[in-house]
Amino acid sequence: MLFNIQKRVLEFRDDRDWKQFHNPKDSAISLALEANELLEIFQWKSEEEIAQKLGDLKSDIGDELSDVLFWVLLMAHDLNIDIEDAFEKKMLRNEEKYPVEKARGKKDKYTEYEE
Repeated sequence: MLFNIQKRVLEFRDDRDWKQFHNPKDSAISLALEANELLEIFQWKSEEEIAQKLGDLKSDIGDELSDVLFWVLLMAHDLNIDIEDAFEKKMLRNEEKYPVEKARGKKDKYTEYEE
C-alpha cells in the first residue's frame, strides 16, 4: 500500500513538472510548514474543545496529515531512502530506548531510564 501512495505522490508531482522545485531544503521546509498547519488546528483550543469538536475537525486533521505524508514520501523517494526500512530500524531503536518494563505508562524521555 505504501508503494501505491508513494507512486501517486510522484505522479502528481511529475504530471505538473514540479520536480525542478523540490530540492531537499525546500522539501524539508514544506514538510515543516504542513506539520505546523496541523498544529494550527489545535492552537488555542482546550482539551475539552478539541474533544467536543473532534468530529468536525477530523476532515481537516486528515487533510493536514495527508500533506505531511505527501512530503515524507516525496523526500524519501528523492533522497533514495527506503522509508519502510528506515521506519523499521527506527522502531527497533525506539524499542531499545523505551523498553516496555521501564516505559509503560510513563511520559519520561529515555534518558530518565538510564542508570
